[in-house]
Amino acid sequence: MVETLKVGLGDRSYPLHIGAGVLDRLTADWSERLTPKRLSVVADARVWEAHGEAMAARLAAAGIELRLVTVPGGEESKTFPVFADVCEQLLALGVERRDVLLAFGGGVVGDLAGYVAASLLRGIDFIQVPTTLLAQVDSSVGGKTGINSASGKNLVGAFHQPRAVYIDTDLLATLSAREWRAGYAEVAKYGCLWDGAFFEWLESEGPVARPDDPAALEAAITRSCAIKADVVAQDEREAGLRGLLNLGHTFGHALEAIYGFDGRLLHGEAVSVGIGLAY
Repeated sequence: MVETLKVGLGDRSYPLHIGAGVLDRLTADWSERLTPKRLSVVADARVWEAHGEAMAARLAAAGIELRLVTVPGGEESKTFPVFADVCEQLLALGVERRDVLLAFGGGVVGDLAGYVAASLLRGIDFIQVPTTLLAQVDSSVGGKTGINSASGKNLVGAFHQPRAVYIDTDLLATLSAREWRAGYAEVAKYGCLWDGAFFEWLESEGPVARPDDPAALEAAITRSCAIKADVVAQDEREAGLRGLLNLGHTFGHALEAIYGFDGRLLHGEAVSVGIGLAY
């Protein structure tokens, strides 16, 4: 069953479609809205290797032209050189202001592609298709985009809300156990901050640690996204309430910086340690 939530931001509101096979909705939703009828896709190279053939076939069947740029999925892609290279590749492909960009990958690709969309031609529309648990429950929702600098994580970027987010739980089938645990940290964070009953349910059921239980998994993702959507609707620019969602992130970002953003410590792992230190 597909669940649809809304991030309520007035005329910039957008849907979050959650469920197994939800990508089938993407072409139905967009095939008549795209003018010209094409999508510029910025994808994690490994994600594209695993899921790209199906995505390309889906777009082709709807008559949507695919323009593809791939990048490595790690934090090394959230840099000025990669950002500039992606912009130049898209411009060389003929991207126009009326084009729509699609981010296809985890949090790194979503942050990078979102910032590219915010910057190219002074801003073009984009769609998020998150492929990791962490990205599905957190980074794909809320419009934070950006890259890292020598001074720290996420210090260069923009608030640029997507037009839609498609959270297809089928895409999680290829995640490693390590990526599952990293994403679980962000799910648990919502329970710590906003919903004690949800936290107790996570403790007793551990649904996200069991990808073979799709109903529980979708319930955990939906509750996490509902909390995030509500907070963003109240405080889009992080003037107050939204800052609470940074629980564990101050310590976490410091730990990632110590490791040089080299992949030895995943973002969700750093956040889980950071939450422990914060308490």
